[in-house]
Amino acid sequence: MNRWTELTGETSGEDYAARFAALARGGEDVHGEARFCAALVPAGARVLDAGCGTGRVAIRLAELGYDCTGVDVDASMLAVARKQAPALPWFRADLAAFDPAALGIEPGFDLVVAAGNVMALLAPGTEATVVGRLAGALRPGGLLVAGFGLDEAHLPVPPGLTLAEYDDHCAAAGLVPVDRFATWDAAPYDGGGYVVGVHRRSDGQGLSRRG
Repeated sequence: MNRWTELTGETSGEDYAARFAALARGGEDVHGEARFCAALVPAGARVLDAGCGTGRVAIRLAELGYDCTGVDVDASMLAVARKQAPALPWFRADLAAFDPAALGIEPGFDLVVAAGNVMALLAPGTEATVVGRLAGALRPGGLLVAGFGLDEAHLPVPPGLTLAEYDDHCAAAGLVPVDRFATWDAAPYDGGGYVVGVHRRSDGQGLSRRG
C-alpha cells in the first residue's frame, strides 16, 4: 500500500478538488505545474500526468493544446477527473506496476510529470521501480519532471525519499539531470525542503527550458 492510500483511504477526490476550486476562486494560482511543463515542451507534445489525481495539471495542459493522458491509483480522484474532462484518457494503475502497453497506452511521451508529492507518497521501497517505469514511458530525449517535499514542512507524512536517493534512482533508469528548482515558478533551488527536478532520458537529444 502506498503512503497516499494509507493517508486518505482513497476517498478524498471530491474534497481535494473542492480545496483547489476554493483556492482558484480566491485568486490563487493553481496552474503553476502546467505552466512549468508548458515552458519545457511545445504545444501538441504528448504529456503523461503520473499520479494525476483529479486531473488538475493534465486538464490545464490539454486546454493549452497538449496531448495529455492521466494515470492514478486512487479511484475517487479519477472519478473527479473523468467528470471534469470526460474526453481525456484516464487510467487507474499503481505506478509501481505501470505498463503502458497493458493499458493500451502508446509509449514515447515527450514529458512525464509527477506533481503533488507523488514521489514522496509512493510505497516505501518502490521509488526506484516507479522512476524506471516512468522513464520507460518517455521517448528518447523526453523529460521527467517531479516536484516533491523533502521535509515535514512540505509533506503530509514523515519524510522518506531523499534527494540523493531520487537522483540515484534517475541515474539507474538512464535519466540525466537537466535542472533543479525550488518551486514550480522556477525559483533557483537552494537546498530547501521542496524540489522540482527535471531529468532527461539519456538516449536522445535533450530539450531545454523555453523562455
